[in-house]
Formats: sequence, structure tokens, C-alpha cells
Amino acid sequence: AMVYLLIFFVIPLGIVITYSFATRTRSGRTELGNWNVEAYRRLGEDAVRAVAFRSLWIALLTTLICLALAYPLAYFISTRSPAVRNMMLVAVMIPFWSNFLIRTYAWRVLLDSDGLFTQLVSAVGLGGGRILFTSKAVILGLVYGYLPFMVLPLYASIERIDWSLVEGARDLYASGWMAFRRVVWPLSRPGVVAGSILVFVPSFGAFVTPAILGGNKKGLMGSYIVDQFMDARNGPLGASLSVVVLGVMLVGTLVYFRQGGRTL
Repeated sequence: AMVYLLIFFVIPLGIVITYSFATRTRSGRTELGNWNVEAYRRLGEDAVRAVAFRSLWIALLTTLICLALAYPLAYFISTRSPAVRNMMLVAVMIPFWSNFLIRTYAWRVLLDSDGLFTQLVSAVGLGGGRILFTSKAVILGLVYGYLPFMVLPLYASIERIDWSLVEGARDLYASGWMAFRRVVWPLSRPGVVAGSILVFVPSFGAFVTPAILGGNKKGLMGSYIVDQFMDARNGPLGASLSVVVLGVMLVGTLVYFRQGGRTL
């Protein structure tokens, strides 16, 4: 296991960190001899900050939408009979049985100007025109892709609640909303924290979904990093951005283990 982690995780991470302190020559090559922090200084440029804030906003919005959709579903699943509960959990996990890239391309077909989803939205009067290659399409794709990561931790947290506490609150004349706010929500908070981190972290560095559904017209952090390596040929800047994204993921993972992972 240590050899596996060394080859596939530690060494690649070391290469990325090393490249972040390298120098980009005029020809677009990465020179490893002249070490500096110029790539990290450029992280404060307007273009980089715009991409970072856009990625942060879309990741946060995706997380909030997933939480709003997943909490009622997880609550409903956890209060069903064991047989129904197992069937619904399988239904939640079914998307994992197919490739994420294929599912994202399927949404590209659905969201095209003549796609089924676009025609359905127009038919019910919720809007017209093309949804594909817009921020709405990116958010929709991210919500679809990461919604199970919110449902499963919430279900694991809600399913362990002692419902006699809720009955006790109702016996003490608490309303349904007050019982939820004072009993159910605090006890399910570890699942909320865990699910939010599991959705926010990959959404912040997403590449496939913005590239396919957004057309990279308003690229997010993942797309911007790829552009630095492939198009701009600025390896040090792309590596420094990768280090920042890895840092965000590391912080999120630590919070998950401290706040949510130990109680699930």
C-alpha cells in the first residue's frame, strides 16, 4: 500500500509542486533550474481571480441546490420500511454504474436546442432558447453528477436518529417545524457537513462538466488549469493553480473527517 501511494500519489504531487516553482521561458518551455515564486504572484491577477470567484460561486450554488434536493429525499428514504429503503438506495446509486463522461454527454444531447429537456422547459413556459453552453447547463450537470454524494451521507446521518427524541419533543407541545429545527436538524448536521464537502470540493475543480456543457466559454478552475498547460503553455502557473485547488480539497477533507466522517 505504501509503494502504491508513493508511485501514484506522492511522486505526482511532488512533480506538480516542483513545477509550480519553475520558470516559463519565452518559447513556452518549463525551466526547472531557476526557482522562483512568480507563478504564485500571478494568482492575484484579475483573470485568475475572476475564474476563482466564478468557480467558488458555482460550487457553492451547486452545493446548496444539492442540499435542498437531497435532504427531503434522504429523510423520506430513512423513514421507509427496510425493503423500500433498500430499493430507493439502489436507485440513488444506479448512476454510478455508468461512466460519468457518458452521462455528461447524454445531458449535452438533452440540453441542445432541439433536445428533450429544452423542449420540455419551453412547453411548460419556464423559458425558451438554448440551455446548452450556459452557466445553467453547467450547474445542472454538476447537480446531477454530485447529488448522490449529498444523499448518501444525509441518509446515513438521518437513519441513525433516535426518533423517540422527536416524539418527546412533540409530547412537550413542540410543533413539527420546531421538532425538526431543534432535534432532527442538529442530529443530521454531520451528514450535512459531510455531503456539502463531498459536493463542493469536486465542483470547485470540475473540468469535464464545464467543458462539455459549458463549452469553456466561462471556464472554471479545472478548465483554466488545463488551458494553462495545453494552450498557454504556462506550466508553472497551471501547477501553482493545481496546488491551490489541492489545498482547498485538503482543507475540505480535513473538515470532513473532523466534523462529519467520525460520526457517520
